[in-house]
Amino acid sequence: MLDQKLIRENPSSVEESLSLRGKVFNISPIHELTIKKKEIDIEISNLQSESKKLSKLIGQEINKSQNNNSPELDNLKKKGNEYRIKISEFEEKQRILDKQINNEINNLPNFPSKDAPIGKNESNNVQIKTWGERWITDNLKSHWEIGESLNLFDSIKSTKISKSRFITLVGNGAKLERALINFMLDIHNKNGYLELMPPALVNSESLKGSGQLPKFSNESFKCVNDDLWLSPTAEVPLTAFHRNEIIDPNQLPIKYVAYSPCFRREAGSYGRDTKGLIRLHQFNKVELYWFCDPRKSQEAHKKITSDAESILKKLNLPYRLVDICTGDLGFSSSRTFDLEVWLPSSQSYREISSCSNCLDFQARRSSIRTKIDKKNTYLHTLNGSGLAIGRTMAAILENGQQTDGCVKIPDALVPYFGTNVLKTA
Repeated sequence: MLDQKLIRENPSSVEESLSLRGKVFNISPIHELTIKKKEIDIEISNLQSESKKLSKLIGQEINKSQNNNSPELDNLKKKGNEYRIKISEFEEKQRILDKQINNEINNLPNFPSKDAPIGKNESNNVQIKTWGERWITDNLKSHWEIGESLNLFDSIKSTKISKSRFITLVGNGAKLERALINFMLDIHNKNGYLELMPPALVNSESLKGSGQLPKFSNESFKCVNDDLWLSPTAEVPLTAFHRNEIIDPNQLPIKYVAYSPCFRREAGSYGRDTKGLIRLHQFNKVELYWFCDPRKSQEAHKKITSDAESILKKLNLPYRLVDICTGDLGFSSSRTFDLEVWLPSSQSYREISSCSNCLDFQARRSSIRTKIDKKNTYLHTLNGSGLAIGRTMAAILENGQQTDGCVKIPDALVPYFGTNVLKTA
């Protein structure tokens, strides 16, 4: 959530910053509401001040008067009652305006960082570096072809269970998924992350706090009879874990890692990646999340990205690091570094982690603060996949495929999987 005071005092600066996203943002209606809200705040403050003065006069009149029903006292009490009525009326107007303003501001995205590349879409993203040796050759099998030949998953039978874009992992496929989850959690735990396993169902306030609502309601699955949604990412419950708290600065940074199933409608992406593990309605992910001192979030952003990178390096999967341009940033992000893993069957890189610095955007929406110089200050939040499990499996299958149809398991994963080769049973 953007700062209401900033919108009220410097609307042109707000519009200018938001325009870096490649769209025109007219915040005049919100600006007018914030001015009305400020006028009402001042009016309430003045009335409360006058009411306090009047209360003192009433007390003095009672002390000096033997008769509590004197005309002077009656007049003072009558005036005090008028103040209370006026204050109540203005407070109701204040509540209505607060709701209107929050509804409007909740639809505004975060300010792009001044350090992010300027651009309109993903074609303007900037490659920072590549790592590993890409496998470039013809006639390589895709991960879903390998998965079918090794009987690792079944999408056809899954449609009987739910519908399309869901998948059932079978045998070694389920074993490999479990091995990857445990491997990633162990690595991040050794790097100082505290493991959480949050609920898979989250309420609307949690989704609003992280920025998924109201903007992305059509992307999530909702339970009809409850104020509960299937979590689209562990970022949602991890943000909400400290909602409405003031965190001791001596505890910062707080670093969490969480495995969670994720559920997304993937609206608007039909026809893309309908086969295999890349774009499913349900998938598993290991999420990294930081709450940190706002003065140190740029440094934290580099570290959380490096921690996600370490998984790809340990699995010896070629990847590249990309600086996301202002027009391609996620709703809550101020700056994002994407990690894209190499998939040799398509001779292309595919996103496997987005590491984002959200500054105080989510903390303001969730009322998460810390103390800096004895003053309550919104802290900064950062998140990144460490990694998306299905896409990691896809990359292992494609980069590890052998001429005899088997798949070589990365050395670091062997202790978790139990063997160095994946083959038909």
